[in-house]
Amino acid sequence: MDASASTARRLRAFKRWMRDHGVVCSDALLLDVSEAAAGGGGVYVRALAALKEGDLVATIPRGACLTPRTSGAAGAIEAAELGGPLALAVAVMYERARGAESPWDAYLRLIPDREPVPLIWPADEAERLLAGTELDKIVKQDRQFICEDWKECIEPLILSGELEVGPDDFSLENYFSAKSLLSSRSFRIDSYHGSGMVPLADLFNHKTGGEHVHFTSAIETSDSDSEDGEDPSNTSSDEQSTIENSADIPSGGDEDLEMIVVRGVNAGEEVFNTYGTMGNAALLHRYGFTEIDNPYDIVNIDLALVTKWCSTKYSRRYSKARVSLWHNLGYSSCTGQDADYFEISYDGEPQLELLILLYVISLKSDAYDKLASVAHDLIGDDEVDSISSVVKVVRVTSHKQHPEINGLEKLSDVKKLLLKENVCSALASLADMRESLYGSDTLEDDRQKLQACSSVNERNLYHSLVLRVSERTILHKLKKYSSSWSRTKKRKHL
Repeated sequence: MDASASTARRLRAFKRWMRDHGVVCSDALLLDVSEAAAGGGGVYVRALAALKEGDLVATIPRGACLTPRTSGAAGAIEAAELGGPLALAVAVMYERARGAESPWDAYLRLIPDREPVPLIWPADEAERLLAGTELDKIVKQDRQFICEDWKECIEPLILSGELEVGPDDFSLENYFSAKSLLSSRSFRIDSYHGSGMVPLADLFNHKTGGEHVHFTSAIETSDSDSEDGEDPSNTSSDEQSTIENSADIPSGGDEDLEMIVVRGVNAGEEVFNTYGTMGNAALLHRYGFTEIDNPYDIVNIDLALVTKWCSTKYSRRYSKARVSLWHNLGYSSCTGQDADYFEISYDGEPQLELLILLYVISLKSDAYDKLASVAHDLIGDDEVDSISSVVKVVRVTSHKQHPEINGLEKLSDVKKLLLKENVCSALASLADMRESLYGSDTLEDDRQKLQACSSVNERNLYHSLVLRVSERTILHKLKKYSSSWSRTKKRKHL
């Protein structure tokens, strides 16, 4: 039996499971088998009839969701004092180990054993394909943390005998597989259940900017949006975003979860959910795929790389003093798991804080001393106002009067004030240093490899190349942005 036929059989069993567990799917939706999926046999959702905004297309009882509360392992999970993603991973592994005895057997047999996220790629392949990308360090850290969690929490649970399953069912490899499913398929349900696997809801594929349905609760409140602006229709269990105001929902509430149409769909079209406005690094990391020309792509330049560049031109004491003054002005970089960094947007525009730092670093001694003497007076008790703070810094450090800077309202115009020759030169150098991390192949080499690559038969290579090409294209845009100074100078001489 080929993959598509096998999936069709399992899909029929899942539809029977939905009826038995009160999961209602609109007759206007068709769960279908995709021939284009990697290996064949993927499942997607298609509209049989036109859908309009506000249509309710699915309801899913909370009791039908696989969570640490509903799993047969709930007692052992609670006794071991496990929580969050770790608890859900145990629940998934336990129900998989039960096979046909699990209430979720038909659901678990429909979804893959593991998702093709970089976490489960062979370690040497991940290191080779992701070298230089935003995921290079992150995936290595993920592997380390997961191994530590398994050793500290999962292995003792196996040895305790609480779950009455074989050690192989809870092996490190199976833990990695469970974590890959959680990363790409789990949803935040409420404060009682936490995150869980939501049958049917996770069959809708993602499309950036093309969401048709929204995963929600019957009592969703006005402040239910996730704090970071990311759409909570599907979230990694590690993110802990909520699909509702959990405090307003009684523990173990009976309200059904719902899938509601938020944008019209024509008959015959695939129906998409969205996992949020993410760049390719986040999409590949959490869901195992990328999108060509993703407008949310970014590249990070570590603060450590900036200080490394600075050390090639100035003394360590000089660099430390300039960075310190930048901090004293109220500025800081973004902060990740183990590094401070600056974002370069899809169009190659650097984060304002990076421009300010490079501007401060490149100041001549007299201008630097003047700025340092008034730094405390330039910031107030409130958060730094981007536009006014930059104007103040430029006004203090410039030898010329700039009447044109009064009344500036656009951040892009304010950034131009900082694009002096030394700043632009620094940006170009940082772009070159960041791009050198990808190795000896050029951007054009990567583009040619991507063009010749199969997204189905060479999935890992394909998506890693999409990521590399998108990041390196941004760095080339940054270098073009860094030439702004010379273009401005030419215009002034015309």
